[in-house]
Amino acid sequence: MNLTINGEHRSLAPVETLHALVQQLGMKSDRVAIELNFEIVPREQWAQTPLKDGDRLEIVHFVGGGSSPSACRRAAIQLEGTDPSSTS
Repeated sequence: MNLTINGEHRSLAPVETLHALVQQLGMKSDRVAIELNFEIVPREQWAQTPLKDGDRLEIVHFVGGGSSPSACRRAAIQLEGTDPSSTS
């Protein structure tokens, strides 16, 4: 399945729903927000929200505490294998 995640084209094993994608990427669902094709999808709808080839997603992964910009990192950091704790 070809998806664009945070502006990066990715080829992934096929997934049926947003919930399945979050699981496949190893993310904690209570720490991410997802925009699918320019619309924010509420967490309670992820299991019923289908994905299709070519979809565009923005995934924001919340880490740490506080409200500073550094408290929020894009999921791409994890996807690239970078240690988020070493990034400011």
